[in-house]
Amino acid sequence: MFVQTENTPNPNSLKFLPGKKVSNSGSYEITKKDEINNELVRNILSIIGVEGVFLGDEFISVNKNDKTNWEDIKHIVISLINDFYSDGKEFVIDGKINEETKDLLEIEEKIIKILDQKIRPAVARDGGDIKFKEFKNGVVKVQLQGSCSGCPSSTMTLKQGVQNLLCHYLPEVKEVIAVQE
Repeated sequence: MFVQTENTPNPNSLKFLPGKKVSNSGSYEITKKDEINNELVRNILSIIGVEGVFLGDEFISVNKNDKTNWEDIKHIVISLINDFYSDGKEFVIDGKINEETKDLLEIEEKIIKILDQKIRPAVARDGGDIKFKEFKNGVVKVQLQGSCSGCPSSTMTLKQGVQNLLCHYLPEVKEVIAVQE
């Protein structure tokens, strides 16, 4: 197996492409080893300097701190991914994980539909995700995950991309802000 890597707009995030399915249940971000009982994710989070792992449909984004160089950890992550899949595993995550479901207002459903159809595919190409959190008084709150979390260009993307798009399609939306979980 040949795991490819891709740079992302965030210099502290690298996208790993195993060429196999990663998540069978949508995207998922993990920043603490005790948040998940998954061998691969726990091993990656055990690498000194790694601060988070983001699982997309067909990629794994790894976030590191500023002090750690990719040259020091990239080969370790690739080796862990190779070992994981060579054991015959088909994907890293299967089934829904901590996915909260709630009754949504019509405007919230419209916001989520626009995020899912027009924004998430572009954000996923950069190794991240955007999740709807709340709509209140014209303000949409979203959570940026994976490579997008802490990315220097995420504020510009949020305001010029996401906010402009949502305001264009939904006049009720006045502002979009990013929140931490």
